[in-house]
Amino acid sequence: MPMYQPSSRREVDSQVLDLETAVKDGVLGGGGGGGCGVIATGFGSEKLDLKLMIEELEPMDVPMVFICPISLEPMHDPVTLCTGQTYERSNILKWFSLGHCTCPTTMQELWDDSMTPNKTLQQLIHSWFSQKYLAMKKRSEDVQGRVKEILENLKKIKGQARVQALKELRQVVQVHGTAKKTVVENGGIGLISSLLGPFTTHAVGCEVIGVLVNLNLDLNSMSDLLQPAKISLMVDILNEGSIETKINCTRLIGMLIEGTDFASQNVASLSLLVGLLRLVKDKKHPNGVVAGLNLLKTICSHEPVRNSFVNVGAVPQLVELIPGLNNECLELVLHILELLSSTPEGRLALKDCPSTIPNVVKLLMKASENCTQLALSILWSICKFAPEECASLAVDAGLAAKLLLVIQSGCNPVLKQRSAELLKLCSLNYTTTIFISKCKLTRTIQ
Repeated sequence: MPMYQPSSRREVDSQVLDLETAVKDGVLGGGGGGGCGVIATGFGSEKLDLKLMIEELEPMDVPMVFICPISLEPMHDPVTLCTGQTYERSNILKWFSLGHCTCPTTMQELWDDSMTPNKTLQQLIHSWFSQKYLAMKKRSEDVQGRVKEILENLKKIKGQARVQALKELRQVVQVHGTAKKTVVENGGIGLISSLLGPFTTHAVGCEVIGVLVNLNLDLNSMSDLLQPAKISLMVDILNEGSIETKINCTRLIGMLIEGTDFASQNVASLSLLVGLLRLVKDKKHPNGVVAGLNLLKTICSHEPVRNSFVNVGAVPQLVELIPGLNNECLELVLHILELLSSTPEGRLALKDCPSTIPNVVKLLMKASENCTQLALSILWSICKFAPEECASLAVDAGLAAKLLLVIQSGCNPVLKQRSAELLKLCSLNYTTTIFISKCKLTRTIQ
């Protein structure tokens, strides 16, 4: 059978609609079902652009009768075939252009090559989306008005009334992008930031932080929030707040210092480091673990902070976390430990922790190539630091067999080279025979 050509296909100027399906799906509910598609917008009557409405509306459940079976997207220009199936015009034309002479849904061979524009369905689609779109616009206007009202009230009210207003603002900005934009455009960031001060109660501070962490802060706002007094308040709240508040504090501090040349002495206080360690050890709240590890990684990227972190006992606590972590958290922990291993104090702490070598060796060729690379770097640092003590422990933990796996794998050449160097370092204190025996390797592998 010859290929159908889109240009030869006839269009019949009639209306086709499966009304039973439309009623069952609730398409006609709320009025405006079979009208002319002209919707009152408050500025006179104008036809709203269907494509624009679909793009701007948030994802929602759309009646199945509105969905093209080919693209699974709402139809703008529905046409019906002789089989009774309706498709988006551009999608069915593409189907025919590929040489198909069948109905995509039923796979029936077409006995009539006409496409019937389904005007009534098109009007129903337009009416349904118009109602949703105008409702969304109304909600946005209501949100904008309420946000402006709250910002005005915050200039006057105090005490519990201030806490309640901030709580409502926090809940609104968490849900509505319009609310975030309204806060920024009406000078809300400066107003809300000004509520953080030496006499701020923890109740107000928790809500202020909950609002700010949901906003896009500019450089001036971040500079203001990085003042020592405000950072100190955030750290106090992180140590004493609810788990949600701890996570918000952690994320906000991370937003403030990421990509900036912050004064480490102002941010990386011992109190903050201890608070973050408590957060990452709370495995009941995975979001807190990720947020805490991300902030610790950022802080530890600044060399002057590393010794302080080692001094609060971070190394053994992080090492003990390793067995129960997912790949994302594993990479973060290993990255932090690698940074700490760059200092003599960090290497000593890693060496003195009895779980370091067995826990890190197990990660080789187990999680990801990045984890393997970080683990190798840590093992190299401590084995080089104390070869006689650590190399034998590493061999007993099965390091040699793991290194041979790395060398024989498809890992990058740098990783293989580091594995070969570490294997050589571990074998220095043994004769060949004893080393093979200790590693449980065969002569063939030798």
